[in-house]
Amino acid sequence: MASLRYAGRRLLQGLVVLWVITVVTFLLVNLAPGGPGAVMRMETTAEQREALMRQLGLDQPLPVRYVRWLGDALQGDFGQSMNSREPVMPLVLQRLGNTAVLAAATLALSLAVGLALGIAAALRRGSWIDHAATLISTLGVSVPDFWFGILLIMALSVRWNLLPSGNMATVGAEFSLADRLAHLVMPSFVLMLVILPNILRFVRSSLLEVLHQDFIRTARAKGAGPVRVMVVHALRNALIPVLTMLGLLIPALLGGSVIAESVFAWPGMGRLAVEAAMGRDYPVIMAVTVVAGVVVVITNLVVDLAYSLVDPRIRHAAG
Repeated sequence: MASLRYAGRRLLQGLVVLWVITVVTFLLVNLAPGGPGAVMRMETTAEQREALMRQLGLDQPLPVRYVRWLGDALQGDFGQSMNSREPVMPLVLQRLGNTAVLAAATLALSLAVGLALGIAAALRRGSWIDHAATLISTLGVSVPDFWFGILLIMALSVRWNLLPSGNMATVGAEFSLADRLAHLVMPSFVLMLVILPNILRFVRSSLLEVLHQDFIRTARAKGAGPVRVMVVHALRNALIPVLTMLGLLIPALLGGSVIAESVFAWPGMGRLAVEAAMGRDYPVIMAVTVVAGVVVVITNLVVDLAYSLVDPRIRHAAG
């Protein structure tokens, strides 16, 4: 029951956050210079402008428009794209799937590399492995990901022709897993720069702190082997802060995907957001913002529940 109450409270908080996101985004889109009203004044006659304003509901007061938009959005209807005249939600969900593929590959690669290097650096503190991990972390934070992506394209695609320079698959070719993986390598490697330094630093610092705790010395005194001490006792406690950090990395992944998808022409939600902003496609902008907010809220809810399972003290305190 305590877990259900905790999950219910977190879900309610997430719904409030989503509502605030919709209000703020709707106000910014409709009140900022160059909003939908300004678009209606571009290259249209007075009659065409009035007809479009009525069709899109832009002749109504702002609160009425928001309530109408929210009612349609709750039913999954985000309107039509102002550029392509296609329904917005199927377009966004298709791009979300492509972004999910890129984000999942990046997260898996980052966790594998970050855990391995972080554990090695903590166990060999002050060694060359520790210094190498620190250097990798520093470079990951310092190097601009867009610049690194262009550098990879120039080296691996233009100069040596080892990997495709962009897109999700070879245009006109039949489906091939090897082809999809080849297209995935460089975008996921560039996007990894956004989250790998944080994972590496958190794993190293958290593990160093846990390894000096009394219960680790007690486990060793009872005859537990190094592998059991590391896996059963140290890692489980060291990964609690890392779980919390994963909830913060999802927004970073979504933000980083905008750059990676733009550089590598990956047909994901980040690139769709850029195209919609440049084309002033406001229904698409609203849908992308809401979907990204839903993803972040759900991810944080899952992380919070996992956190309470790993550390029962959180669940009891919340109850």
